Order: sequence, then C-alpha cells, then structure tokens
Amino acid sequence: MSWRQWPRYVSIAELKARGKKAALKLQKSGKKLHPVNVEGRIIANTFWGKAWCKNLEFYSDYENRLPRGRTYLRNGFVVDLKVVAGKIEALVWGSSMYNVEIAIKPLTKKKWRAIIAESSGKIDSLLELLQGKFSKNIMEIITHHESGLFPHPKEIKLSCSCPDSAYMCKHVAAVLYGVGARLDLEPETLFILRQVDYTQLIAAAGSVADLVLDVQSETALADADLSSLFGIDIEEMKQKPAKTKRKNAPKEVKNRLIL
Repeated sequence: MSWRQWPRYVSIAELKARGKKAALKLQKSGKKLHPVNVEGRIIANTFWGKAWCKNLEFYSDYENRLPRGRTYLRNGFVVDLKVVAGKIEALVWGSSMYNVEIAIKPLTKKKWRAIIAESSGKIDSLLELLQGKFSKNIMEIITHHESGLFPHPKEIKLSCSCPDSAYMCKHVAAVLYGVGARLDLEPETLFILRQVDYTQLIAAAGSVADLVLDVQSETALADADLSSLFGIDIEEMKQKPAKTKRKNAPKEVKNRLIL
C-alpha cells in the first residue's frame, strides 16, 4: 500500500484551530453555542460531576471508548452541549462537525419514590442538595448504580453523525463526560435529564416555611429565585413566624410546592 493512500496526519493544535473556526462560523450564522470548557486534566470538581463521571466508568459497556472521549473533551472539541428533559444534544468537532444526540429514559416512578422514601428527613435544604453537602448514606442512595438517579446503559440510546460504526464513538463519549463537567455548574441538570422534581426530596424533610428560612439563613439564593422556585411570596413568609407543629407540614407542602 502506498503511503499516499493514508490520510495526512493532523496535529491536535491544528484540529483545535479548525474547530474554533467552525464554531465561529456557526455563531456568525446565528447559532448560540454552549461549549464545555475543562481546565487541565480534571473534568469534574464537585460531588455531582465526579459522581456522574465515576458512574460512566462503572459500566464495562463503555470502557473501551471512554478514554478517547476524555481526550476530546479536554481539548475543547465539545463546542455545544444542551440538556433538556430526557435528551442531551451536542456538537462535537473532529475531522468535521458532528451532531450527537443521547436519549435517556425518565427515571421510573418506582425508583423515584424509593429514593424519596430513603432520603426522607435527611436532606434539609435546597443548598445542601445542589451542593452535594450531605451524609455518605444519602450520597450512596442517590448515586447507587442500580437504584439511584444515574441512568443504566440500557436506558441510554446513543447517536452520532460521524462515520464510526461503533455504538459509542469518541464524540459520544466526550459528550457524556461533558455532562459531568456541566453538572459542576448546573447540578439541577441531572434532575431535569431524568425528568424528576428535586424539590420533592426537600418536601420530605419538612414544611416549606422551614425550608425557606433555612435557605435564607445560608444566604444561598435571592428572594426572587426562591419565590420563583417555590411559588410563594417570600416577603410574606418573612413576616409570618414558621409553624412549629410538624404534623401540619405535609399538608402545607402539598398546597404550596409546585410538584
């Protein structure tokens, strides 16, 4: 075989330059991009991001392709990544710009009810939940590879427009790791992806009034954000003392939480 039949070697630097040029062209055409940027070799730094990446590596179905995906992500080739209910959509640069779609089945009601039941009374604030600051026991419940929030390979359908015939190509692997990096910034994305309402975990801990006062004491969220999240008037809540009778909490939660 003549050496002329082999494609010309393209360096990482050249691939990056081409990718940036292609992304810029898309932006000029009016497309809004949400790239995934990773600094250094560490993909995820927070509890949610690390747990997602660890879960990917747990399944042998993916192990052969994951290393190339990590490299692609670190090199900045995931130029756009969006997560909506039950779906991940992305653009990944390679020898060309490829469209990646990952469909994920919603978490079953049975699993979600079990997670809520096991977590009941153990997660006391929205801030604690989204920052992953809770006990090892709760972490094990939520991130368990069989009964937790993370999807099993059988619940995932992968698709990429590249010519690679493998079920998981390096572009898809890069996107899956990209979700882990995105969870560092937007942990609520996981609940959106699995189509469950994370406020239900909080509701099991007590009344909305207690929850709001707890979050306010941590100065975690602005009043406007709390009003939007829980569908209540924060100023009114400030003026009224929190109810001390715990037996009324479930009714209050049912009436005021938007589930």
